[in-house]
Amino acid sequence: MDEKELSESEESTGLESGEELDDATLEAALEAVLLVVDSPASNEQLASAVGCDARRVKRTVKRMAENLTERGSGIDLRYAGDGWRFYTRTAYAPYVERLLLDGARSKLTRAALETLAVIAYRQPLTRSRVSAVRGVNVDGVMRTLLARGLISEAGVDPETNGTMYSTTELFLERLGLASLTDLPPLAPLLPGVDLIDEISDSMDTEPRVLRSTKNRGSKPDPVSELDSDD
Repeated sequence: MDEKELSESEESTGLESGEELDDATLEAALEAVLLVVDSPASNEQLASAVGCDARRVKRTVKRMAENLTERGSGIDLRYAGDGWRFYTRTAYAPYVERLLLDGARSKLTRAALETLAVIAYRQPLTRSRVSAVRGVNVDGVMRTLLARGLISEAGVDPETNGTMYSTTELFLERLGLASLTDLPPLAPLLPGVDLIDEISDSMDTEPRVLRSTKNRGSKPDPVSELDSDD
């Protein structure tokens, strides 16, 4: 698009003159912006992009989302991870997978899902604590979760010097959640994880752990001899 065409385009949308967009134009502008974002965009970000008040943008995107749902569109506009983004509707996921994966479904293993659940409900958490809860070495599945961007490093445990991990924004996006407070009740999904606090306390006073920390001056590995998920 040359300079003249760009100028004409700006004039046709009211961008150059700074005039307020009508509802139809605002919806079209928001559609265009949401189509190219690679992460959820907040109401404020969208408002800045289209030059409108954030409250008006919020009302508009909510109306757009409702309209898409009402007409059964294959596109779903959802608020997840502190922002808005277009997604494919769950009902049509098999068709998308057929195109992108050529029939091959790439799923997390049960071991990875269980590990992810432990981290999600008790984050931030060290690898050793996750291993203690699950009763197996989780090095392999932790690498998988890190590679897929579902968890990330979240500082260092001041007591053990072990790296702590937490879930990422991508994790929220994949589950369609706005925040961790929207996670479902824990008990029906993973009853045993409620023992993690007790396990953490016992690890802090476990003689083998204390000796290990003293000898190495680094994070303990009380589960190094447990079976592995790999």
